[in-house]
Amino acid sequence: MRTLLLSALASSLMLSAAYGQEAATIIDYPPVTEEQLINPAPGDWPMYRRTYDGAGYSPLSAINKENVGKLVPAWTYSTGVVEGHESPPVVVNGVMFVTTPEHHVFALNAVTGDLYWKYTADITENTNPSHPTNRGVAVLGDKVFYAAHDATLVALDAKTGEEVWATEVANVDEAYYMTLAPLVADGKVMIGVSGGEYGIRGFVAAYDAETGEEAWKTYTIPAPDEPGGDTWPEGAYVTGAGSTWSTGNYDPESKLVYWGVGNAGPWMGDQRPGDNLYTASTIALDVETGEIKGHFQYTQNESFDWDEVTAPVLVDLQRDGETVKGLINPARNGVLWALERTEDGPINYIWGEKYVPGDVITDIDPETGRLTYDESKKPSTGVSKTYCPSIHGGRDWPSTAYSPDTNLLYIPANSNLCTELTGAEVEYEAGQPFIGFDSLEFLVADGAEYIGSVQAWDVSTGEMKWEHKFERSANWGPILATGGGLVFAGGTNDRMFRAFDAETGDVLWEQKLNSGVIGTPSTFEIDGKQYVAVQAGFGVDAVYNNTVIAEHFGFNPDVPQGGVVWVFEVKDDAAAPAN
Repeated sequence: MRTLLLSALASSLMLSAAYGQEAATIIDYPPVTEEQLINPAPGDWPMYRRTYDGAGYSPLSAINKENVGKLVPAWTYSTGVVEGHESPPVVVNGVMFVTTPEHHVFALNAVTGDLYWKYTADITENTNPSHPTNRGVAVLGDKVFYAAHDATLVALDAKTGEEVWATEVANVDEAYYMTLAPLVADGKVMIGVSGGEYGIRGFVAAYDAETGEEAWKTYTIPAPDEPGGDTWPEGAYVTGAGSTWSTGNYDPESKLVYWGVGNAGPWMGDQRPGDNLYTASTIALDVETGEIKGHFQYTQNESFDWDEVTAPVLVDLQRDGETVKGLINPARNGVLWALERTEDGPINYIWGEKYVPGDVITDIDPETGRLTYDESKKPSTGVSKTYCPSIHGGRDWPSTAYSPDTNLLYIPANSNLCTELTGAEVEYEAGQPFIGFDSLEFLVADGAEYIGSVQAWDVSTGEMKWEHKFERSANWGPILATGGGLVFAGGTNDRMFRAFDAETGDVLWEQKLNSGVIGTPSTFEIDGKQYVAVQAGFGVDAVYNNTVIAEHFGFNPDVPQGGVVWVFEVKDDAAAPAN
């Protein structure tokens, strides 16, 4: 076990052998203030989705519909790592921070791509993450915050890459691990944990940004004497799972943070009768105390592995002529949810619309949003069931984007993928899989004419405005929307990175990269020049899905791997990109 470290001195003395870094001091790096996080400068991308609302939107417009066809690479940086590169290039003070698989953090000059420093975490030996990736960093003051796979939260000096402090968040002997980007708010660094497939009890925790001391810790699976505890059989809460895979979104006015919670453990709901709160839910947490102030459960007694781990986007909605503070989330169960967030925390249902085909949900209660299932499709112990969408859902972890210019939400969707699942009894053993199935197979639905797509939905009316379909590929591409009327995304097996017209869905530009793009795009501006950045590096679930799709349609499933940071700029004399 790693020793808990609560001071910069202790960190440097006691963990020098555990974590290593290569450092070259960054000279000009003014401290990042909380006000900069609440109201980022237009040219900055200071957190996972740029702003606390999770919109994935930048107001920059120098790259726009008229000139995006002249977009060319400004520089590239090879990470030297394979597997899935998912994190966004975070850019502040002219410095780009990116993370990769294999526990690396890079600090790069955002204009030239030159390396300032590289940090590599020396992970505890018995760490066993199911997903060998990482989704980025957070910044505050002179620190960069990183979640290491072995459930350790690390604060790095932004100028040098040296450790300031490191704190153990959870015990790897119990199969906890972390892959998400931390969230900084109110002087705290908030983090969630993964490991639901091993029977953990999930939680969100907050730490003092200066010292690494724990401020609060809130379990996503309530104990019997806590609200929601009666939705579990006796004793089941201890191994109830409820991972928090992805970064939460924050409302500075109400000081509530919204976090997505994953599936329950074991998978088969008949082994844990009840709704099983707060799995497959969004929870609203008081950022000061960690108290759960509200929740909305998307799938009761979840038995499909529909982790609803992505946080909803905070959007103002129009309803009956009034403006409502909303939450928008295209959930894994294939329903696009419009919810109301309140100042005190309770989350209210507004509407739900299926955004991909599915055969499980037969009804949505118009008052509460509670689902009714076709029970013949619901997985159970000792029985094989086939259902759509698959365990990866209508949308997995890749982020949506919302543009206030168009009032459209852009969804990286997948249709016509299904799962055949045979449930089985399972006994809990610490550190061992606690899932409960004999077999699992991905299927392409009969007659499927396409798989992946980018969809655009009007969040006021609940109507889909356009959809760009990919016939022979799933879509694993997080989305970026900009003030230039553009939507950027990769995600497909043809290695393309694309710019779409935000209003029509027309492809205005595309560039084939070294590998498939499942990285999160960002955009930034330095010295009056706008750039677009993304990491290429195919891997993880995108590879598994692609193999199934390739077998169905009869093509070679191989997609080159290898991580590269790509940064693009507009050049007036640029020729059209070679594809």
